[in-house]
Amino acid sequence: MKIILSSRGHHDLTRVSIFLVMVALIAGIVGCAQVYDLTISSAGGGNVTVLGEAEPYIFDTGTEVTLVATPDPGYHFNYWSGDVDTIDDIYAASTTLTMKGNYIIIAKFAQHIPMVAAGKAHTVGLKSDGTVVAVGLNSEGQRNVGNWTDIDQVAAGGAHTVGLKSDGTVVAVGFNYDGQCDVGNWTDIIQVAAGYKHTVGLKSDGTVVAAGYNGDGQCDVGDWTDIDQVAAGYEHTVGLKSDGTVVAAGDNDDGQCDVGDWTDIKQVAAGYGHTVGLKSDGNVVAVGDNDDGQCDVGGWTGIKQVAAGALHTVGVKNDGTVVAVGYKSSGQCNVGNWTDIKQVAAGALHTVGVKNDGTVVAVGYNGGGECNVGGWADVV
Repeated sequence: MKIILSSRGHHDLTRVSIFLVMVALIAGIVGCAQVYDLTISSAGGGNVTVLGEAEPYIFDTGTEVTLVATPDPGYHFNYWSGDVDTIDDIYAASTTLTMKGNYIIIAKFAQHIPMVAAGKAHTVGLKSDGTVVAVGLNSEGQRNVGNWTDIDQVAAGGAHTVGLKSDGTVVAVGFNYDGQCDVGNWTDIIQVAAGYKHTVGLKSDGTVVAAGYNGDGQCDVGDWTDIDQVAAGYEHTVGLKSDGTVVAAGDNDDGQCDVGDWTDIKQVAAGYGHTVGLKSDGNVVAVGDNDDGQCDVGGWTGIKQVAAGALHTVGVKNDGTVVAVGYKSSGQCNVGNWTDIKQVAAGALHTVGVKNDGTVVAVGYNGGGECNVGGWADVV
C-alpha cells in the first residue's frame, strides 16, 4: 500500500525532526558541561578565607563563586589581582566571581602603620574603641581630638593631626595655613600620612590625593596608581606600589626621592630629608640626608617595621626589640632596652613605641610634654 503525504504532513515531520535534533544537541551539551579551574592565593598580609586557598578548585561554567579576604593584624585588604575580569568588585574584601574560564586569583594586602603617630612636638594614639588621645604642644589645636570617634588610623604632621574614619572619610585639626587640614571632602580613603605642612591620602583604588603646601611638588601625586602605602616627609611624599617598587615627589635636595631603583619593598617611611624602605626579607634601605647617620641602616636585619623622624630612623625587630640610628642629642635613639614592641613612630626629636599589651613608651625631647604617654593604655 502506498502512503501519500500531503505538503502539510511533510512540514509536520520536518518540525518533529528538527525538534528531536535540538533535544539531542541540548542533551549532549548538558551531558558535557564545560568546567574550569580556579586557583586562589594571597600575596602576604592575610589570607583568602572563603573559599580558602587551594589549586585548583573546579567549577562548571557560569558558577558564581564567593571570595572573602581576611587581613592579618596591621594590614588591610587592598584589591584582587590576576584574572579579575568577572570579579564583581576588585576592591571589596568580600565579593563574587563568575566562572567563564580558567582563573588565577591573588588577594593583595597592604600594611597600615600608625596607630600611634608622632609629630614635630606632639604624640597621638588610637585606642581600640576608635577614640584618640594626644599629648604635647597644642599651640595650633593639633591635640583637639577628644571628640573624635570611629577612627581607624592616625597621622601627625608638623602642627596638625589627621584621622581616618572607618567609613573612609578623613578628619583633621591643627595648623591649616597651607590647607593641610582641608580633607573634609575626601572619601574612600584607606590610609593617611602627614608631612610637615601637607597631608596625603591613599584611596582604595590605589590612587592618591594630597592637600597642603606644595612649594616643592610634594602634593603632585595625582597621577600615581597602583599604590599600596604612602608616607609623608618634611617636603616630600613617598608611595609604595603593589609590585614592591617605590615612587616619590617633592623636595629632592638631599636625594630623598631617589628611590626609583628600589624593589621588593613592603613598607616606606619619610623623614625630614631622608626616605627609608623595609624590604620583604627584613633588611632596610635608605636614601637622602645622612649627615647624622640616619641612613646607616645597611646592617639591619629581621626588621618588621620602620619609622623616620626628622634626623633619625627607628626599626622594630621581629622579636619586639628596637634599633635606632641618627641624631640622638635629645635621647630619641635610646631605645636599646625596649622590648615587646609592636609599632614605633618617630617625631622630630622623640620616638614612641606601642607595646603588645597596648601601653606606650617614649624617649627623646619632652619640652612640650610629647613623651608623657606613661598613662596610656589600650592603644591598638
